[in-house]
Amino acid sequence: MGAALAVAIAACVVAVVALLTSLVLARRLGRLQSGQKAVLGGASHDMVEFAVSLQARIDDLHRAVDEVATGLSRVDRRVDGAITNTAVVRYEDTGGKQSASFAFLDATRTGTVVTAIQGRDYARIYVKDIERGTASIALSPEEQTAVERAMGR
Repeated sequence: MGAALAVAIAACVVAVVALLTSLVLARRLGRLQSGQKAVLGGASHDMVEFAVSLQARIDDLHRAVDEVATGLSRVDRRVDGAITNTAVVRYEDTGGKQSASFAFLDATRTGTVVTAIQGRDYARIYVKDIERGTASIALSPEEQTAVERAMGR
């Protein structure tokens, strides 16, 4: 009987150790599950499914950011080609200050200079193209001033 008693006591000790180990592991598992619920927001799927869905959302965000960047580059090209720099220079000695030169340029200094000369019995209009700051026809001093003022803005 001594051997059977020793085996029974050893089995009880092993059972108690197994019970304590399972209680400790159950407590750790409970903490892990509560942390998982905090991350998952109470969802029923596991962390792997959550990581996969999160990666899909991140990929969607990357695609959206790429689309926005493409749209912005198109807008930048359109804005660069828009007339954004203007200036008016009035002539002091012609037509009672009714004569003027107007510069209409984009960001690359490309555009048009329009000059209207008013006299007592005549009116003349001159149009000159500007390509990257260089005129196709020589500019008058007032026209050059209008171009410089337009680019100074």
